[in-house]
Amino acid sequence: MRIKFLLIALITSVMGFSQTVNDYKGVIVPLRYDFLKSENQYRMSTMTKSNLNKAGFQAFYGNEVLPEGFGDRCDLLYVDVKKDNAFLVTKLFVEFKDCYGKVIYTSEVGKSKEKDYELAYRECLNLAFTSINALHYKYNGKVSSSLKAATSVAMVPLTPAAAAISTPVADVKDPNLLYAQPTENGYQLIDKTPKVVMKLLKTSRPDSFIAIKDGVQGTLNAKDNQWFFEYYKNDQLVSEKVSVKF
Repeated sequence: MRIKFLLIALITSVMGFSQTVNDYKGVIVPLRYDFLKSENQYRMSTMTKSNLNKAGFQAFYGNEVLPEGFGDRCDLLYVDVKKDNAFLVTKLFVEFKDCYGKVIYTSEVGKSKEKDYELAYRECLNLAFTSINALHYKYNGKVSSSLKAATSVAMVPLTPAAAAISTPVADVKDPNLLYAQPTENGYQLIDKTPKVVMKLLKTSRPDSFIAIKDGVQGTLNAKDNQWFFEYYKNDQLVSEKVSVKF
């Protein structure tokens, strides 16, 4: 009974851990947003990065080689600009997510009645950043220590059952590291772009998933403290090592 209450207390403390933009040392800007047809169309990525820099953030494009000290992708935020469908009015807002896809902050909606897309998007983006500027962002160095502390508490093997479901520990220095974002039925694995590389569906085992990559269906299994994507090709079993951070 005592262990049961301790587990509940630990889970509650981890779930109650919340973040703000100040907990992150930088922001990744994608080269294309979903409502646009090409990379940096209307210079939207350029304007986003410029606005982020003006707001005090250290911003990097998704294809940039990050400087020393920015190697842990979970120390960074991932920005997205989204469009609201509206009649005769253009509406955009900015969303910040962590490395697991959790929304950390959503800006106010910027609106414009300009008919020219480039002028409308520029006006909307600048208006949306008014609320972001009001945050007075300043990195507090909190995420590296607090998130890891919360994670380490959650991973304490309090019982034999807890030890039995332990999964491989990710190497955050691996340049090919993928990050797991929760979905309704499992996870999606994203790279540093961020781009969805693989989709996972839960099974009855925490160390095994149904996996889909580039239209190929297989399984993702934990073996020898590593993850492997396994599938059949020309009637031969193929096993590919995959570095994943859940």
